[in-house]
Amino acid sequence: MRYLVLIISLLLGACASPLPPRDPGLAWVDLYTTASDLLMAEELDGKRVNDGRYFQITPGAHELIARFQFEVHGGGNLMAEPMQRTCELRVRYDDFAAGQRYLIEARTLVMSAQGWLYDDQRNVLARARVLRCGVF
Repeated sequence: MRYLVLIISLLLGACASPLPPRDPGLAWVDLYTTASDLLMAEELDGKRVNDGRYFQITPGAHELIARFQFEVHGGGNLMAEPMQRTCELRVRYDDFAAGQRYLIEARTLVMSAQGWLYDDQRNVLARARVLRCGVF
């Protein structure tokens, strides 16, 4: 059984491609949420991104959209099956700088979400706006 778990872990790990090298002429935006939830890059300035694990962007103003998925328990009934909920978060920021690292962090807020954009010193630069939430 231990060997089966090891083989499955190795196979799953092989599926994840490494992140590309960081371009010093661009800004890098990581995404973070708790391990039980999922936060993925979705769009950059109205265009879909190829890799949902990060944003790598030119300096200046940008609009970033991320997809945040989490589980909620239905209607206060502890016996109900949890359901998957998805929210789209939009972050607008005017001063992305080349070579700098940023972080978008998202958390659940009952049936919705909240999010922030931080710089590398953990200063809040912008608050995410929830565009929509549902079971899509």
